[in-house]
Amino acid sequence: MTKGSALVVGVGPGLGLALAEAFAADGHTVALFGRDAARLDKYASALTAEGRTARAYAVDAADPEGLAAALTRAVDESGAPEVVVYNAALINPDAPDELDAGEFAHSFAVNVTGAVVAARTVLPLLRDGRGSLLFTGGGLALDPSPDYTSLSVGKAALRSYVQSLHKQQQGSGVHVATVTIGGYIGGDDPRFSPENLAAAYLDLHRQPQDQWQAELLYV
Repeated sequence: MTKGSALVVGVGPGLGLALAEAFAADGHTVALFGRDAARLDKYASALTAEGRTARAYAVDAADPEGLAAALTRAVDESGAPEVVVYNAALINPDAPDELDAGEFAHSFAVNVTGAVVAARTVLPLLRDGRGSLLFTGGGLALDPSPDYTSLSVGKAALRSYVQSLHKQQQGSGVHVATVTIGGYIGGDDPRFSPENLAAAYLDLHRQPQDQWQAELLYV
C-alpha cells in the first residue's frame, strides 16, 4: 500500500530536517515548510538526489492565511497527508517582567496559533480520514523558565491545545499527540540528537491504535 505524504512545518538544520529525512526514508513523500526558501530548496534537492520525493514551501508559520494556503498547495501537489508534524517555534530569551506585547504576540503566533491553523487545515484532508497530527512540545511546558517566558507560555498552551484536540478526535482514526522534549536538542546527550528524536516521532506515528497517547514524554 502506498503511503500518504508527510508534512513537516518548521524545517531547519536540526530536528525539522531530521524529521523530513526520517519520514522520507520510511517511504513518504515529504513537504518541507519554513521561512528560508533557499535552505528548504537545498534540503529538498538533497532528498531528491537520494531517490526520495520532497517539495519545499517557503512560509512564515506566524501568517495564518499563508500557512493554510501552503499546506493546501502541498496536499494538492503531494497527495493527502498521512502525518503532519508541527515543529515551528520561536525561541527568544525574555523575562516575565520585561515582555513586549508585540513580540509576545508574535511568539504566540508561531508557537501556538500556527499549530492551530495547521491542525484545522489538514484535519479534513488526512488520508482516508486517518493519520497522525504530531506537535513538538518542550519541557518548559512543565517547568517554565523565567529566562524564556514567551516560549514557556507557548509550550504550555500548545500542550493544552493538543491534549484537548486528542480528546476530541478519539475514535476518529486520527492520532493527535505532542512530543514533550525535556532536554537540549543536539546537545551532549545522544538521546536528544535530532536523529534519535525523529525516530521517536516515527515510532509514535506507527503506534497501534489501542496504544495511542496524547503525549510522549521524552526525558
